[in-house]
Amino acid sequence: MNSSSYGFNVSSSVRYRDSASTAVAKNVIVLALGLTINYINGTLIHTFRKHQIFYVNPRYILFIHLVLNDMIQLTATISLFVLSYVFYRINASLCCFIITFTVFTTLNTPLNLAVMAVECYIAVCLPLRHPQLCTIKRTYILIGCIWALSAVSVLPDIFLVLAIEPVRLFYSTIYCERDNMFRHPISLEKRDVSYLIYLSAVWLSLLYTYFRIFFAAKAANSVDGNIKKARNTILLHGFQLLLSMLTFLAHLLKKALMNWFPKYYIQALFVCYIIIQLLPRFISPIVYGLRDKTFKQYLRKYLLCTMRKGIP
Repeated sequence: MNSSSYGFNVSSSVRYRDSASTAVAKNVIVLALGLTINYINGTLIHTFRKHQIFYVNPRYILFIHLVLNDMIQLTATISLFVLSYVFYRINASLCCFIITFTVFTTLNTPLNLAVMAVECYIAVCLPLRHPQLCTIKRTYILIGCIWALSAVSVLPDIFLVLAIEPVRLFYSTIYCERDNMFRHPISLEKRDVSYLIYLSAVWLSLLYTYFRIFFAAKAANSVDGNIKKARNTILLHGFQLLLSMLTFLAHLLKKALMNWFPKYYIQALFVCYIIIQLLPRFISPIVYGLRDKTFKQYLRKYLLCTMRKGIP
């Protein structure tokens, strides 16, 4: 089983292979959760597209970009999960294609959370400058920058594979995980350095914006609901980022689980897969889709309409 693009491998050896019934049960659970989360996220995107109030607001644009990014990542990682059980090995070119998307979207998530936290800080602490600083054009430029920064981390690995690996690799079949595809020592070292830089910058952004909002509220002796909501939103971003960080530490976590739970290693990895890959994707709709009154008002209409259509 391949639970992420970062080598979260449950069936990397015959010793840890699942029985047929267990494999079916795990795939059913993962597909059911994945389809449910993607359905909710798809409804969020549909709600966003149908109402102008959302796509002229930088906050909602950043949110829907995060939701769309989550959908791509979830689809790619679940595809790898299922393919690793059905075929075990797949074509290396297809593997490279899927892993590229998963790496891109995995790196996009913390960067998007950092930008959303900064926007939240500007809205609360610099409300008069918010319309000037947070324009629609700048929002889309920032989204482009997020993808560009992710590309800086991913594309060198692809170029290195093309330059060093023999052509026959791309016609062969491999067990699809990141470290099998991008296995050069330079790629592995660059991965660790880029993770450290990305996550340090994101955590500093979250901590800075949270404490600035906290002290601004304290200085004003304010009980403003919007300030409290902004603080809670950044805390949720921090929790989501904390879960997302486990993906970047998957290769270390895998070794730790093997030492801690040698008898239940494969079961422990499956639970970690649910927590690391699926749970963070489930938090995104909660942060704005269900907590935001405006979004919830429109979202409820589409969800109720869908349920009514399903009633005979």
